[in-house]
Amino acid sequence: MTLVVVPVRFPPSSHSAATLREAVRVAEERDADLTVLHVDLFQRSGGVSRSDLKRAVEERIGRLDRARYVVRRGFLVEETILEEIVAEGADVVVIGSKQAGRWRRMVQKLLSDPDIDEFLRSQLDCTVITVDADGETTGEGGDGDDDVPLPNDGDD
Repeated sequence: MTLVVVPVRFPPSSHSAATLREAVRVAEERDADLTVLHVDLFQRSGGVSRSDLKRAVEERIGRLDRARYVVRRGFLVEETILEEIVAEGADVVVIGSKQAGRWRRMVQKLLSDPDIDEFLRSQLDCTVITVDADGETTGEGGDGDDDVPLPNDGDD
């Protein structure tokens, strides 16, 4: 079964809602299951529960079929998201453009001159689709190519 993972803020912002809508569209198009993921930071824990996340998402965009809600605790949002994507064996990850920029900066700290696109493809082994606040996407070109251009940091 195909799996789409979408990390979101809590409560979902307008950008998170645009990212969620795209993730739902991709999941429906691929007949996939959907995991809605929120990272609750240890240092700023809001005590968000799965039911809190589900309620907030459904209030923002409506009821989701075949959706699983996951709240993970961690120190670093980007690292926790990557761990969840790998653990679940996600086929597609739909992220906001701001999150993509944060991933870019995190990986640049780890590697001297990284090719971010190649790093994410090789490490995640999945398609990465980024969504801006207006709901426009990058990645997953019309020819089905999985080469995923991430936005420049200036696009965040």
